[in-house]
Amino acid sequence: MACSTHLLYPAAARGHLRFQARPAAAASPSVRLGSGTSRRRALGLRVAASAEQGRRQVEVEYDLQAKFNKLADQIDQNAGITRLNLFSPCKINVFLRITGKRPDGFHDLASLFHVISLGDTIKFSLSPSKSKDRLSTNVAGVPVDESNLIIKALNLYRKKTGTDNFFWIHLDKKVPTGAGLGGGSSNAATALWAANQFSGCIASEKELQEWSGEIGSDIPFFFSQGAAYCTGRGEIVEDIRNPLPANLPMVLVKPPEACSTAEVYKEITENGISQDVCVNDLEPPAFEVLPSLKRLKKRIIAANRGDYDAVFMSGSGSTIVGIGSPDPPAFVYDDDDYKDTFVSEACFLTRNENEWYREPISSKITSEEDLPPEVASVSD
Repeated sequence: MACSTHLLYPAAARGHLRFQARPAAAASPSVRLGSGTSRRRALGLRVAASAEQGRRQVEVEYDLQAKFNKLADQIDQNAGITRLNLFSPCKINVFLRITGKRPDGFHDLASLFHVISLGDTIKFSLSPSKSKDRLSTNVAGVPVDESNLIIKALNLYRKKTGTDNFFWIHLDKKVPTGAGLGGGSSNAATALWAANQFSGCIASEKELQEWSGEIGSDIPFFFSQGAAYCTGRGEIVEDIRNPLPANLPMVLVKPPEACSTAEVYKEITENGISQDVCVNDLEPPAFEVLPSLKRLKKRIIAANRGDYDAVFMSGSGSTIVGIGSPDPPAFVYDDDDYKDTFVSEACFLTRNENEWYREPISSKITSEEDLPPEVASVSD
């Protein structure tokens, strides 16, 4: 029977809505409540007859919060993702050993990689285009064509999955390049993760990790949970659970000069590797490429008054890391030779499985300028 509804008793914490139902002829407009056992069960419908008033009273009872939650879930499933902002953190090499030269021209290494709290932010939006990605950035000189690792990663994902999503991407760059921090590799891993989210996670994290090695040796590491023992070219990744305290502070000091990874490895090939007790076997060749970097490390060690438990170069340089304190030595600020030096505090960072990295609230960059002028590429 068609009937109109009139509210008699508003809901409290748990939804109890009472309506009076009159014959359709006496009401305008009308609402069809539906019929059938399943319909009544779904709504918790109760009908009570009132002979005196000659009409029926209908009481609809349901859990309002549960109904809203179910509706929200349905909307999320149907709508999909259209925008995504992700943190793209960099890494340091706690130690790095070169174990040999490979037939393919690369070097074998053994290294403890660890994600840290310094990173870029990347904003992804679905593009109406089905033929091209569009990349923008806050830093002049960053390539925005297919030479950029972000675009390479998106092309790789489409090739592997057959999906056809293209994107508008904005890169808010804070990690300096030529620094041995893997900023470009992190950007590529973040782009692969984002593309997979937009496609409904059709690829596993393991597949993303394996695919990423095709475009960069350091990229697979970022699909670890933040700390890993890496071998081969760096693409063989073994997760290590919490090897270092998350609250252990550090300071990053990077001179304006960058270290070319290719030049550092070339120096190894030409002059061999010192088997001294250096934590990073790439330090001696990097110091040959950039003698001022060696002086910087020596000055930090000389100025150390027990603040740093260790001072070493990350990756192929040119960042010097001081573990144990977030504060740089005073000379970094006082000496004109270091006026353009990049300085940042940081801490170790991990992530949960099936979640991407999140920027700590306290993470910040401390330098005279937000970015030094040499930040010019995301292809490291």
